[in-house]
Amino acid sequence: MATNGDGVPARGRARGRSRGAPPTSAPRPPETGATAPPGLEQPPVPIPQAAKQDTERSVGKTRGRGGTSVGDPVTGPSPTSSGSGGTPIGDIASVTKSGGGSGSGSGATRGPSPRFVRDDIQTRPEGLDKRGTSGTKVRVCSNFFELTQKPTCKIYQYTVSYNPEIDNKRFRSKLLYDHADQIGNVRIFDGMTLYIPIKLDNIENHFVSKRTSDNEDIHVTIRYTNELHVNSPASLQLYNTLFRKLLEKIGMEQIGRYYYHYKRPERIEKHKIEIWPGFITSILNYESRVMLCADVSHKLLRTDTVLDYLYQLYDDDRRNFHDLALKKLVGEIVLTRYNNKTYRIDDIEWDKNPTHTFDTKEGPVSYIDYYQRAHNRKLEDMQQPLLVSRPKKKDIRRGQEGPIYLVPEVCTRTGLSEETREDFSVMRDIAEHTRIKPDQRGRQLKSFMEELTSKKECQDIMNSWGMQFSKNILSFDARVAPPEKIFQKSGSYGYKESDAEWSREMKGQQLISSIPLKKYMLLFSRRDSGKAQDFFNTLAKVGPPMGMPIAEPIVCELVDDRTDTFLRAIKDNLDRDIQMVICVLPNNRKDRYDAIKKFCCVEHPVPSQVILGRTLNKKQTLFSVCTKVAMQLNCKMGGELWAVEIPLKRLMILGIDCYHDTAQKGRSVAAFISTTNDSLTRFHSRVAFQHTGQELLDAIKLCMTSALRNYLKINEYLPDRIILYRDGVGDGQLGIVKEHEIPQFLECFETFDNYNPKFAVVVVKKRINTRIFLEEGGLVNPPPGTLIDTEVTKPEWYDFFLVAQSVRQGTVTPTHYNVLHDTSGLRPDHLQRLTYKLCHLYYNWQGTVRVPSPCQYAHKLAFLVGQSIHKEPSLELSNRLFFL
Repeated sequence: MATNGDGVPARGRARGRSRGAPPTSAPRPPETGATAPPGLEQPPVPIPQAAKQDTERSVGKTRGRGGTSVGDPVTGPSPTSSGSGGTPIGDIASVTKSGGGSGSGSGATRGPSPRFVRDDIQTRPEGLDKRGTSGTKVRVCSNFFELTQKPTCKIYQYTVSYNPEIDNKRFRSKLLYDHADQIGNVRIFDGMTLYIPIKLDNIENHFVSKRTSDNEDIHVTIRYTNELHVNSPASLQLYNTLFRKLLEKIGMEQIGRYYYHYKRPERIEKHKIEIWPGFITSILNYESRVMLCADVSHKLLRTDTVLDYLYQLYDDDRRNFHDLALKKLVGEIVLTRYNNKTYRIDDIEWDKNPTHTFDTKEGPVSYIDYYQRAHNRKLEDMQQPLLVSRPKKKDIRRGQEGPIYLVPEVCTRTGLSEETREDFSVMRDIAEHTRIKPDQRGRQLKSFMEELTSKKECQDIMNSWGMQFSKNILSFDARVAPPEKIFQKSGSYGYKESDAEWSREMKGQQLISSIPLKKYMLLFSRRDSGKAQDFFNTLAKVGPPMGMPIAEPIVCELVDDRTDTFLRAIKDNLDRDIQMVICVLPNNRKDRYDAIKKFCCVEHPVPSQVILGRTLNKKQTLFSVCTKVAMQLNCKMGGELWAVEIPLKRLMILGIDCYHDTAQKGRSVAAFISTTNDSLTRFHSRVAFQHTGQELLDAIKLCMTSALRNYLKINEYLPDRIILYRDGVGDGQLGIVKEHEIPQFLECFETFDNYNPKFAVVVVKKRINTRIFLEEGGLVNPPPGTLIDTEVTKPEWYDFFLVAQSVRQGTVTPTHYNVLHDTSGLRPDHLQRLTYKLCHLYYNWQGTVRVPSPCQYAHKLAFLVGQSIHKEPSLELSNRLFFL
């Protein structure tokens, strides 16, 4: 914020102005609704701000100045809509009652570089019937609307270019439509591609339009590309472009990638939050027909401006105001209400304010004059700094050379801050608007389609192209896999199928293999001594019934809660016989948590458990908390909790996930998890670091070879069959995995003499828009184990959907599995059932989770390394689940 020479911000009259409410992008709250007991091995850092589904927020904070060249304040040569800010990280607490526990992981932008982007990958072998047969048949419906009538006329595709170049999409359309007498009134134009039902006389057609602002001639060139057939893949682009036009006709506006009703906001006044309802839509070719997939979406934004927020930060900490503002705002996504565009903040230019000028064709113009003239907006605070948004590659290609400067007074923050995410009251109130039950979601989808089909302007457009959509969502048959039997040392038991959770049934059962806790350290500050004593007393009671004797700890009562004090105490008392280090922390300071984890995972390898003191406050929940902690401790020392029946023997399951490293921009962590026994309950882990633009080629060889050698050492033979579940891959990156990663695995097998295992690679995709509803009087969530391999799958893919988890609040989201490579010899039915079995084996939750356990373990490991330790963990811990 600009100052008055002595470091004090000049407030001007900004406090008295009216407050706008631009849009924002925030993630849906976790669909399970429940939250983890606070502090149970939860890294003391709030879940990073999440926004839209397929973008990864850059966590690195840019401290330098924004470039020297000045772009248009917001319209620039090419204003950029940067999309939304971050990916949900999922539940990072080890002991959780959230009923899914899978989290969202890193998004489609994680993983391999998009250099080889392809969306035409064929994964379905010729002649394969990918439908399974086992399970109980049920009737379900999904959020799809069939395209019942396709265009019957010929469709011609043209590209449109302008000289001089025009960046504004609406102005490009106006200049093109000036020549309606030549191109006709039936047309679809997305700013670059034109679709019309008539063929122009020439392959290249030239027209001249007049720009009214300066009377300059604009040359418009319409170049013939090809003729589209109604069933061709290229026609899908036309359908989607036409549908976006329909959305605009019902008053929706595009923000980022999706469309929202910005004129129908839902306000939460006490939290200064506004929610815009909207829809995510796409028209694609599915198993037997072209369909529209539509899902309810929400845009969250703050009703106060960025300038208000800067004043708040200044009031909070005047001494460190500049550093605090950079820390809080750099990397955030803001929205400019006057044009509903989003931008990423890369820096704050303290030496610039609205009185400064930028160059235009008419000469230098101040920001004050620009906003008054272009947007009829009078700026009030003349001392506010300018926000810097650096152009992306696509903006540079459009001609944007310098950074875009934004005025805080006209910008609104999108999404939710880290502090807001920690406020249960705020998140509960937001969930009332965004966590939608299946029947409510169904009604909203039906109302949406009725609005589209009833509005005359929309009907005229569809009739002119000969297109119609079904008014009802798709209904079809699915199957529900039978529930699994859970095995423990003292016996086996079932569980309630609708809940897929067995915490009650576990009581009194002995763990499959338990490790006695004979020598361990318990560290706590003096003010937490009472909580620590209650914790140990309860822990000693819950351990023996599980077959896990727990001895007296080495007690370390610390004089203060400084990081150095904790590390010094651990180091002074650590020896080779110490099995576990347990720390009770008074608060969730990230630097202290990171230091403890780095010390115990890298520098002096020993399993560790961190618990927040507030988790131990409630006497009535202490027994439950200690039971979960005891199970975690057992896993971290190498024990097993439960198992399910796995008919296949000599089978290895791999899980891979990636996470961006917060300590180094452009670097990500790839975590590899492999099973080491026939019951798939013991695991080996490795991590590797990679940089942006680098595939996992080198890491694959290292980690796969390590997994095989470890398996051979433990079992004295190599696995006959290997199945890899690969997370963190978007549809556009399937080609990278198929053409570059899979061959690396096959090469690894060749390094072992006469070794050629049966091998399958399954891509796991969690962030999808497909929703499944059970038709049971109304619409309800389907039961765990629901399998879908028809209708909404792709004809060119060997894919299926699985609802593995139970969801009590909101609408469940299935997980999508795409089999990229398969020489496993398993029938589709067997692979589907195996996948569901693996969803039972995640030891942080006594129930099924959304993804196979090796995938979720990989996510947990990658998150720990990328968020806290930033180095490869010691190999001494590689055969234990030390990262839970």
